[in-house]
Amino acid sequence: MELLYLLCSILYTSITSFFLSLLLPFRLLLRRLLPSRAAVDSSVSFYQGTVWHDRLRPVRHSFRYSVRYALFDLDNALNVPPDHLSADEARMVSHTTGPIFLLTIPPSVGYEQNPLSLYYCYNLEGSSKRLSKCIAQVTNTPWGERVTFVFDPESDVVAKSLQVSPFMDMLGNWKMRANEPGDELSVSIESQHPQHGNYFSATLKAKRIPQERVSDPAVFFWLMPHKVAIWIYWHALKLWWKNVPFIQHPRYSNPSYREESAKRDQELRCVGLDVSNSDETIKLDGFKADSCSSSFGGCRFAWRDANWPWS
Repeated sequence: MELLYLLCSILYTSITSFFLSLLLPFRLLLRRLLPSRAAVDSSVSFYQGTVWHDRLRPVRHSFRYSVRYALFDLDNALNVPPDHLSADEARMVSHTTGPIFLLTIPPSVGYEQNPLSLYYCYNLEGSSKRLSKCIAQVTNTPWGERVTFVFDPESDVVAKSLQVSPFMDMLGNWKMRANEPGDELSVSIESQHPQHGNYFSATLKAKRIPQERVSDPAVFFWLMPHKVAIWIYWHALKLWWKNVPFIQHPRYSNPSYREESAKRDQELRCVGLDVSNSDETIKLDGFKADSCSSSFGGCRFAWRDANWPWS
C-alpha cells in the first residue's frame, strides 16, 4: 500500500510541476515588461554548491550532487517559504536575541523537498552580533516527518531522533557543525554508531551567488527540490541493489523511539556535569544534572508527524 501511495505522489507531483512550469516563460516576460516589479528581495542571499554523502558500512557507497539554497533574513524577508519557524519563534527556541537567518531550498513549481533546513541564530553583543546557536529541521523522505532541535554550530552531538532512511537504524548520534554563512558556507553531519563507528557523513559546501546574477528566483530554483528527491530515491534503489538491509520504520517496530532518543540525548548532554551546588536539576536514571532543560518541554527535540497518506 505504501508503494502505491508513493507512486501516486510521484505522479501527482510530476503532473502539477509540469503545468506550473509552463507558466514560467510568462513570468519572465512579465518581469521584462514591468521592470519596476522585477527587483529581487535584498534580504535573501543565494548559494550554489555541492552535497556529498559517504557511507562506509555495510558497503561503501558515495555520491554528490549540485544544489542551490536561499538564505532568508527572517526579520526582513518579504516572502519566506511556508512551513518554517518565524524569526520570533526561532529566537524563543534558541534563547537568542539577535537576527535569525534561514537556509533552505524554496518550493519550486508546487513541490518542496528539504532534507535539512538550518536557522542561524545570533546574539547581540553591543553593536555587533555573534552566531550563538543553530536550529536544524530534518525532514525524511517520503514520509515528511520532521524533527527540530537546537545545536551548537561550532560542534555538537545529538542523539539520532528521526528515521531519515530505511537503510539506517535508529541507533547512535549525529555530530554536527556549521560555520557562519558569508561568501561561503559549510554544514557537516556525521553518524556515530555504537557498532559501525563513524560510518556515514554528509557535507554541504556552497558559495554565495551575486544577487545580480539571479534575475528570477523561480527560475534559479526551478526543479531544484525535484532533483534532490530524484537523488534520494535513486540512491535508495542502489543501496537496495547492493543488498543493504531494509529497516522497517520504528513507528511499527519500536513506537517509543522518540522517548528513547530524547532520553539518550539528555544522557549525552548531562553525564559528567558537577551539579552538587545546583538548585535547578533534572533527575535522570539515578543521577542529577543541570543544563538539561530546553525549549521543547524539557526535551531538545520537537517532532512533527508524517503527512497524509503516510500518517
